Amino acid sequence: MKIAIVGTGYVGLVSGTCFAEMGTEVTCVDIDKEKIERLNNGFVPIFEPGLDELVAKNVREGRLKFTTDLKECLDDVSVVFSAVGTPPDEDGSADLKYVLDVARTVGQNINNYVVLVTKSTVPVGTASKVKEAIREELRKRGREDVEFDVASNPEFLKEGAAVKDFMSPDRVVVGVDSERARKLLEKLYKPFTLNGYPIIFMDIHSAEMTKYAANAMLATRISFMNDIANLCELIGADVDMVRKGMGADERIGSKFLYAGAGYGGSCFPKDVKALSHIGLEAGYKMRVIDAVDKVNNSQKEIVAVKLSDAFGGNISGKVIALWGLAFKPETDDMREAPSLTVIKRLVDAGAKVKAFDPVAMDEAKRRMGDIIEYCPSKYEAARGADALAIMTEWRQFRLPDWAEIKKIMKGSIIVDGRNIYDPQELREYGFMYSCIGKKLE
Repeated sequence: MKIAIVGTGYVGLVSGTCFAEMGTEVTCVDIDKEKIERLNNGFVPIFEPGLDELVAKNVREGRLKFTTDLKECLDDVSVVFSAVGTPPDEDGSADLKYVLDVARTVGQNINNYVVLVTKSTVPVGTASKVKEAIREELRKRGREDVEFDVASNPEFLKEGAAVKDFMSPDRVVVGVDSERARKLLEKLYKPFTLNGYPIIFMDIHSAEMTKYAANAMLATRISFMNDIANLCELIGADVDMVRKGMGADERIGSKFLYAGAGYGGSCFPKDVKALSHIGLEAGYKMRVIDAVDKVNNSQKEIVAVKLSDAFGGNISGKVIALWGLAFKPETDDMREAPSLTVIKRLVDAGAKVKAFDPVAMDEAKRRMGDIIEYCPSKYEAARGADALAIMTEWRQFRLPDWAEIKKIMKGSIIVDGRNIYDPQELREYGFMYSCIGKKLE
């Protein structure tokens, strides 16, 4: 089978590469000429564990190609995946410009039956708009005889584990409105279902809604635990103990119950806002979802607040070290990262910020320029610092040499935004330690 995937971000590139690994001939399409040129030269523009090797292997074996022109391959493919961006508009709604651009290109150029599958996260009802855009272009050409279908196949990939998630999905959700499209997509995903992973077929509206609902539920758990953590800290409870007690209930479970400095990334913030907007358009206020967003926005500031409080409210002239810049480990993605909120607040207050991240330094420089100092290691970031804050729970941050850090730091304040250290151990080294959701003496 031959397919095309439009968009070479996390979703498109990972999906295309993994389909190719299963024997499908894949053409990945992107309007960014520089990105396509770099991919053709063997350079993968995103950091995702295991992706470099898979891309190189499938390009070498002829199953994976890259182009800037979707028209080149439309006569040869039976499925086109749309994995383009849906950035939020000012009102929080998803911008469908790129999704509809793909639909129009398909309508302008198809001569044989294809299924256009939306992988991007889009509002309920987008499939109808996509279908109408294709029909309009076919009418303009006088080619209403060309048959096509649209479908929804939302992705559930976690950045940092995207390849593993695609190859071993806990489920594949597919929304279709024709048996022909269902059979074609069932065939495409058969290599994955052979390993026992379920494919769940449903109507298109439900598939579109599923992605928003899933992300909003996960975001809700995070904001809920952060709210609980903040209360625990005030009343003297330990959020880690509370989490364990809650998580032991099989109705709740233990996942996504960790308190911290808030969520970021390309999905949760955008999708929570979009779901709220979908509700408004339908005449329904998403009260829980609105609260989730509000709690998260305030939680992103908590590390900066703790640092300021540690210096009596005056942080001007202080040197603050940050460990971690990406919104989560195993990625260089800084979209909506809590570190950005913290850095802005610290710099605005007159502090000097030094930072280290294992993979996100280039992305940080692109986003922030020279407003902070970029350090080659976690120890260099800590050297001469009045305080140290942990923003991303990278593995290499878990067991630092605290005796060495105590020697090279100017001050002794540590704010743990991810709750990865033992308070007692750090007190024994002479640090003034604080974290999220624990009232420490």
